[in-house]
Amino acid sequence: MLSAIEIYNKPDFKYREETFAILTINAWELLFKAHLLKLNNYKMKSIYVMVPKKKKNGEKSKIIEPRLNRSKNPMTIGLIECIFKLREKKQSLSLNLVKSLVTLTELRDNAIHFHNGNEISKELQELGFACIKNYMNLIKEWDLKIDLAQYNFYLMPLAYVDSKIESESILTEEVNNYLNFLKKKVSETDGSDENFDVAIGIDISFKKAATLDGLGMRYDKEGVPIKISEEDMTKRFPVDYKEITKKAKERYSDYKLNKDFHAIMKGIKANDKLCHKRQLDPSNPQSSSKIFYSSNVWKALDEKYNKK
Repeated sequence: MLSAIEIYNKPDFKYREETFAILTINAWELLFKAHLLKLNNYKMKSIYVMVPKKKKNGEKSKIIEPRLNRSKNPMTIGLIECIFKLREKKQSLSLNLVKSLVTLTELRDNAIHFHNGNEISKELQELGFACIKNYMNLIKEWDLKIDLAQYNFYLMPLAYVDSKIESESILTEEVNNYLNFLKKKVSETDGSDENFDVAIGIDISFKKAATLDGLGMRYDKEGVPIKISEEDMTKRFPVDYKEITKKAKERYSDYKLNKDFHAIMKGIKANDKLCHKRQLDPSNPQSSSKIFYSSNVWKALDEKYNKK
């Protein structure tokens, strides 16, 4: 995974997205196989492609053995088969995570067997952001003994990769097919899953200005005010109380809507990083209001309850 990120972040690399896809899928497959081995007490057959042994007359016997590759080594299962086997072992894998990997695998297959143009860099970087975030989150969820703090898991901003933002591109039919496939997977995203993503959107805009007003701020005698729109607050605090109680029931094994829960929520309401009161008329202090919460509210609740 580190190799994929390092290559992607090179200032000038002609096969950037394809190489990233090949290496990241390889990283995911190795992670899944390692975990499968652990779950199966390190029995190598658990990751081999097993087929019936052939008798001397060519018929299939009841004895199962590993299929061999051209160098006569046992063939191992692929990414999708790993996912099926992990689910058989009751390992919960987010649907968003699986869709993200399927979409990246499609790009990997195109890269190996075909040729991709460079017209879809933005969409592929959005997939890449989600891929790395999902990778780190799964390592934490599985409680693997890997210290992520020593690594820089990030992709270079798109504006640095290519400073030109084109409103239109001439797309080949094949690239259009892949984009439609990608958009379909993203449209199927499970919004209730905050830990894993299919893709993470990138929104870039450039504004020319001679003053700091272009940054949404200005110098003032009494300080430096920062302009934050109500739309920005909606993005920061998208969850309401009803959604929290509904999802908490699905998320935690020991959750109950009782005085203990209300006490926890009272503490959360006192934290302005987790809670925001949205007024119908912001200019009128007496107008009706509703409280919304940050997605980080789940981190606070995870400390109080046991996840299913």
